[in-house]
Amino acid sequence: MEKMYASLVFLLLCFSDISLIEGFGFSVELIHRDSPKSPFYIPNETHFERVAKAINRSINHANHFNKPSFTTKNVESNVFANGGEYLMSYSVGTPPVKILGILDTGSDITWLQCQPCRPCYKQTTPIFDPSKSTTYKTLPCSSDTCKNMRETSCSLGGGQQSCQYTIGYGDGSRSKGALSLDTLTLSSTNGSAVSFPKHVIGCGNSNTLVFQGEGSGIVGLGNGPVSLITQLGPSIQGKFSYCLGPSLSRTNTPSKLNFGEDAVVSGDGTVSTPMFPDNVFYFLTLEAFSVGKRRVEFRSSSSSIRGSGNIIIDSGTTLTLLPRDVYSSLESAVANVVELERTRDPSKLLSLCYKIPQGQKAVQLPLITAHFKGADIQLKPLNTFVQVSDDVICFAFTPTNQAVSIFGNLAQQNFLVGHDLQKKTLSFKPTDCTKQ
Repeated sequence: MEKMYASLVFLLLCFSDISLIEGFGFSVELIHRDSPKSPFYIPNETHFERVAKAINRSINHANHFNKPSFTTKNVESNVFANGGEYLMSYSVGTPPVKILGILDTGSDITWLQCQPCRPCYKQTTPIFDPSKSTTYKTLPCSSDTCKNMRETSCSLGGGQQSCQYTIGYGDGSRSKGALSLDTLTLSSTNGSAVSFPKHVIGCGNSNTLVFQGEGSGIVGLGNGPVSLITQLGPSIQGKFSYCLGPSLSRTNTPSKLNFGEDAVVSGDGTVSTPMFPDNVFYFLTLEAFSVGKRRVEFRSSSSSIRGSGNIIIDSGTTLTLLPRDVYSSLESAVANVVELERTRDPSKLLSLCYKIPQGQKAVQLPLITAHFKGADIQLKPLNTFVQVSDDVICFAFTPTNQAVSIFGNLAQQNFLVGHDLQKKTLSFKPTDCTKQ
């Protein structure tokens, strides 16, 4: 779980066991963090308070990527947006216990809160008790899995040295506990479920997290050795995709996370770009942005690129974060074509903001094209602007001082986004994700 937020949090809802068949496909439902269906939903918060919190979390989240350790047949269920992030439900143990976690393509481990838990953040549902699962087992320090994980240590308990993991995040959140094995079950929209025995999880006994409520921990979809994607292995043919519905609008529509055969992205409008999986992250090569006839090249003296690619695609970050010099040029290009009155962001988090004329429901905003290597995708205002108050709208990109740029989940909304780890390609297909 290398990142603080799960740009996606996925909700899966059924838990009967079936055997795993290699080469199959299935899909799961995602819940947006601020949806009324989410356990993190706070009824007395205003819509714009949720927007401000999502933006603030997104900016803090980028700090995670500046760590020294940074290196270069068909079933389905839904995903719901949750205030800039998305949530996923799964079950752990025998008998299965339902868990709700934050979905994150920039994290390499799935962890949850476990008993005994001191200290732990407030969780309204029962905290998982591994002693009640007949399939739970801690991993010894001598295991290859422990040796291949970063930030692990040994702890003497129960007569053996057990492997302990530690994860930290840019906003100060953290999790520490036992690296363990247990049965993980994913549900599907066809009423059946898929179980994965001996799945590596982090059983967190000391945790802090900015989210409170039913939710417990993170679901890691990164490229690390114990991420959900890596552990599913040949059964999903290295393929997963998602279609994210609007997250910071007033609509609450489900999204979907697809695996295996169901994750193939093809058809009219599909474009693909080379993907460079790192030890955890998925890098792409972004060549430029276009605003009208003006082209802004993606070159920066401040970026420190490790390996191939120059930007991470991340479901766990809300905004798109760019090097300051690239952002400055792009902001200038956008400002030159927007014919609205400039104003300040009430939350003082975003720098390019405009007043929405009184009584006007729609405003003219530019289309922005992101030129990835071999793939041009047209970003609509839904992807590039966010309304932060009743009369203010802001550019949903921001500069960062960190070494890594991030293509966030707002920019990915209403695209079917497919990861193919075998072909090492990432595909975009313009899609109305509310109708998926």
